[in-house]
Amino acid sequence: MEAVLKNLSAAVELFAVAAHSSAVGRWDDQTLSRAFHWAEYCEHIYSRFHSKPAIRRVMEKQLQLTNQSLRSALPGCCEVSFSDLQGCQHLLLVGLLNNPELPISVMKTLFKTQGPADILDSIREDVPGLCGRLIQCKSVCEVLRPLGGPSAVGADAEVQGEMLMDWLDADLCQAQHFLLSVLQVFEGAAHRLCPVIAAALLTTKDSSERTASQDFLLDWLQSQHAVLQLVCSVLPPALLRELVKRHDKFSAAFCGTLKQWASDMEYRISDGEWVHSRTVTTFQKLAEHFLLLFEARPSLERKTKDELNLLKISDGDFDVRGLSVWGDLLSALNK
Repeated sequence: MEAVLKNLSAAVELFAVAAHSSAVGRWDDQTLSRAFHWAEYCEHIYSRFHSKPAIRRVMEKQLQLTNQSLRSALPGCCEVSFSDLQGCQHLLLVGLLNNPELPISVMKTLFKTQGPADILDSIREDVPGLCGRLIQCKSVCEVLRPLGGPSAVGADAEVQGEMLMDWLDADLCQAQHFLLSVLQVFEGAAHRLCPVIAAALLTTKDSSERTASQDFLLDWLQSQHAVLQLVCSVLPPALLRELVKRHDKFSAAFCGTLKQWASDMEYRISDGEWVHSRTVTTFQKLAEHFLLLFEARPSLERKTKDELNLLKISDGDFDVRGLSVWGDLLSALNK
């Protein structure tokens, strides 16, 4: 772990140099390639440890120390958080392109063009032509942007979902960056992305690549809590039911989201009902979603109700309405 922390600090220092130091003026293609390999290393660290709280805390502390040191050495240097590690190649690229000392030769390498056949056959994680591929990625994102208003999955979403999965099948190495680019395209209208994600997860192409891509998309969705909550909130019941039936990971994430929503509720005495602190859902909709989960996955009903009962007991095991959201939720589910 000590070696990993040392490497993490060295990589963050490298990103700071790329964005703010005149030393970039001496970079060549080999230096550029090594820098992007360090960025990939940091993304691997994020993928491996983001779900392990103890290790994540150690790394966050190391990043704080490194950021503090860099603020003294390079004034104006932006801090790098643990969550930033998932997009380090993007972070490095933006820093380089904003550094006026970046050599023209390196700039040409980043914008190197390729013919259509070369693009399809190239190893996409190679640095040459990176900006060109990002431009292509942006174009794909624009095509994925829904043409109509927000709606349930229809023909448009099915086509867009199939396109999304085809892209992931072909380029899983760059999937993290691609999905972040998709999020940027849908910024301010993320609810329009939800049917596309659902359609992608429900595509039926039978191949190992498709299975791996859907698995990656599910992992990504679980790491993007705001998007996951939106998917669980805005998709129609029939679509949620299909996703729960099809994917174990989605059913677990859906159940976890519902329990999180319940924990965020408070009882409003004036109205005599439970309300969500951020109006994400209503108590009635929450109960309906739990029933949907049990209908699609009967094996989860007993286990989930036992968990809710334990939470009710931890609240004091009250049966009086308004004292425990878990008790009132169990009452609604057992009617």
